[in-house]
Amino acid sequence: MNPRPVQAPRAYRALGAPGGSARLIACALAGALAFAGLSEVAVGQDAAKDAGKAEPNLEGAWSGGGKVTFAMTGSSESARCRAHYRRRTKDTYSVQATCATASGKAAQTATVHKIGEGRYRGNFHNAEYDISGTMFVVVNGNSQSVRLTSSSGSASLKLSR
Repeated sequence: MNPRPVQAPRAYRALGAPGGSARLIACALAGALAFAGLSEVAVGQDAAKDAGKAEPNLEGAWSGGGKVTFAMTGSSESARCRAHYRRRTKDTYSVQATCATASGKAAQTATVHKIGEGRYRGNFHNAEYDISGTMFVVVNGNSQSVRLTSSSGSASLKLSR
């Protein structure tokens, strides 16, 4: 029998949670949803060009990855994520996402609201680690850039259908 206490993975400890185990920033800050590296939508696009475009649609399953950065240490890890968006109103979606890093796996929920053409903003929450923050999404066809930020860290992700 090993007399040493079990320790949380390095990334969890680095975040300095009480009791020796630390909080992982919802791996996604699901990414951290990250979700700095957010691509910007071009401003002043030709109206005729936009007229033929279909409204971006978040609904459905998305997957991909990116990077999670921990605020306390500045260290980062690669993350793989799956997200499912469900339309709630014309301009609002609920999100359920699960992300995994070398340190562990975490699930988070979010609600995002349309703030511009193909651009959404909202709040995410990870109940397991009690971490909440802001989520930004930019949709471009069948891909999206996601940036999540919280006091625990950030995540920058690229997801596709």
